[in-house]
Amino acid sequence: MTRRDYQLKAFDRLLTIMDELREQCPWDKKQTMESLRHLTIEEVYELGDAILEKDMEEIKKELGDVLLHLVFYSRIGSETNDFDIADVCHSICDKLVARHPHIYGDVKVENEDDVKRNWEQIKLNEKGKTSVLQGVPTSLPAMVKANRIQDKVAGVGFDWEHPEQVYDKVEEELSELKVEIAHGDTDKIESEFGDVLFSLINYARFLKVNPENALERTNKKFINRFQYLEAKSREINKPLSEMSLAQMDGFWEEAKQFQK
Repeated sequence: MTRRDYQLKAFDRLLTIMDELREQCPWDKKQTMESLRHLTIEEVYELGDAILEKDMEEIKKELGDVLLHLVFYSRIGSETNDFDIADVCHSICDKLVARHPHIYGDVKVENEDDVKRNWEQIKLNEKGKTSVLQGVPTSLPAMVKANRIQDKVAGVGFDWEHPEQVYDKVEEELSELKVEIAHGDTDKIESEFGDVLFSLINYARFLKVNPENALERTNKKFINRFQYLEAKSREINKPLSEMSLAQMDGFWEEAKQFQK
C-alpha cells in the first residue's frame, strides 16, 4: 500500500464513521450546521493554542477535531442535496488551480507579493465584488480583522513603501492620542487609541510579526510571571493584597529571571 492509498483509506474510514454516527447516535443525529458553529469555532481556537505551544501531538488531535467538523457539515449538506464532501474537495481544488496561474497557467511571478496581488485580483473578478474588503468576515476579532484588512489592501498596492514610514505613523497617532487625553474627551480618546492600535498592527506586518501571536505570547508570559508571584505569596503565607508594591515587584523580577 502506498502512502497515498493509506491516506485515502484513513479518510474513507472517517467518512464511514461519520455516516454511522449520523444514522445511529442520538446526539449526532440532532446536530445542525447552526448547532455545530460555536463548537467549530472552539475547536479552531484549541488548534491555535496547540500551534502556539508547538505541541505536535496535540496539534494532530486538534486537526482531527477540525477535520471531523468539516466532514460533519458535508454530511449534513448531502442530506439536503446541497453538497457533499466531494463537492467541497472539488470546490477548493478548483479555487486553488484558478488562483495559482503561475503554477497552472502561463503567468509569471517574481515573489510572494506578486502571488498575493494576483490572488486578490482574481478573487475580485471571480465574485464580481466591488471591494477587496468584502471578503473580510465581520465577526472576526478586531485585531485579526485589522491585520486582514491591511493585508488585503496591501495586496492591491495600497501600502507603505518602507517600515520607517509606518513607524512614523505610529508616533503620529501616539501624539494625537496624547492631545485627546489632555482634552479629556472619552469618545475621541477611544477613537485615537484605536488608531494607535491599527498603526501598530500595520507596523507588525512590516516586521513580519503576527500581532495576534505576539500579544498571545505576552499574555502567556504575564500569566506565568503572575502565577509565580501567587506561588511566592502562598510560600510566605502573605496574601497579595497585603504585600507592598515593592515586594510584589521584587518577586516579579525574580519571575522574569526564571523565564530567561
